[in-house]
Amino acid sequence: MGPDTAELKEIVDGVYAYVQPDGTWWVNNAGVVTGEGGTLVVDTCATARRTRRFLGLAADVTGDAAPRWAVNTHQHGDHAYGNSLLPASTVLIGHEAMRAALAVDPLIDACPPVWSPVPDWGQVTRRLPDVVMRSDLVLYTGGRRLELRHPGYEAHTPGDVIVWLPEEKVLFAGDLVFNGLTPMMGMGSCAGGLRALAWLESLRPDHVIPGHGPVFGGADVEELFGTIAAYYRLVLETAEAGRRDGLSPLDAARRCDLGEFAAWPDSERLVLNLHREYALAEGKGPDLAAALADAVAYNGGPMRTSV
Repeated sequence: MGPDTAELKEIVDGVYAYVQPDGTWWVNNAGVVTGEGGTLVVDTCATARRTRRFLGLAADVTGDAAPRWAVNTHQHGDHAYGNSLLPASTVLIGHEAMRAALAVDPLIDACPPVWSPVPDWGQVTRRLPDVVMRSDLVLYTGGRRLELRHPGYEAHTPGDVIVWLPEEKVLFAGDLVFNGLTPMMGMGSCAGGLRALAWLESLRPDHVIPGHGPVFGGADVEELFGTIAAYYRLVLETAEAGRRDGLSPLDAARRCDLGEFAAWPDSERLVLNLHREYALAEGKGPDLAAALADAVAYNGGPMRTSV
């Protein structure tokens, strides 16, 4: 199975998850929520082909060819490059920090050969949110309440947004949650990621649609969140020890024993995560080019994609 075989799965009545296997680089999850007042789309996809497939399936199950709203959970291209394929009438929503970051994202214009194959986005153009939020925003589609929430701090990115359905206890977590894959925190912070996991767990969701990986819920929430938290703590401990011992992020990653996390796909993200933690500790901005180059070195070649 691959991302082009993805289907919409109904989680509860009128709420659908679009889970693209295998969820690695540039292969995201998205969602659809419908009600009497119209349809909300949660994220788009990295490429034109996959976004068209997703939107076509959404129209089939909702009977709504033009979603009333769409929301981006954050700025990364796997969740946002397909925005331009949304109907012009669809109101696109995102956090103000997400909008600012997508406006200057260089990868949509020219993706460097640090991935193999180099992604081909297709016929997409940069489309930014029409409406921005700073904290929370509530939408209603008929009687269905949808809460768009920002954690209030930097986590996966500065502009993360979740979609929470309090009555149905369904959570679209975006990349605040990865299920079975290495989290990518190169534009956020592992400390913020830990806070976000505790925040999300406090909602007591019955169904969680992560940004990448399979849907889960119920009794699995505490265990999975605990596993992700353990990875974040490992990154923080590795960064602290590496800086103390005068190691570069790449050398710190090479010294790190990933243990149970070594089996997760995209383990090279450890390097990106360490670059970010070093930068935060030293009061510097991110150097994405250097971090990507070191991730390729750690990986022994370009990072794998399915795009």
